[in-house]
Amino acid sequence: MKGIIILIIVGLAAGFLAGLIRKGKGFGLLGNLVVGIGGALIGGFLFHLAGFRMYGIIAQIISATVGALILLWLVSKVKR
Repeated sequence: MKGIIILIIVGLAAGFLAGLIRKGKGFGLLGNLVVGIGGALIGGFLFHLAGFRMYGIIAQIISATVGALILLWLVSKVKR
């Protein structure tokens, strides 16, 4: 249960940060959560492949934000 709560917090923070960086504003609560959780999965996978380990909530938020930015970039390419 604790892991799910942390995932939601990290997802919200990462989605919000990615929305600020990419679009200039957030995507709303649900949009931030979806983008952030998707970004957490992508970022965690890519950072693991690169040999980095994410310890601590700040590192997880950074990893998830990078993943969310990649996810938003991919979505923008597919939408064209």
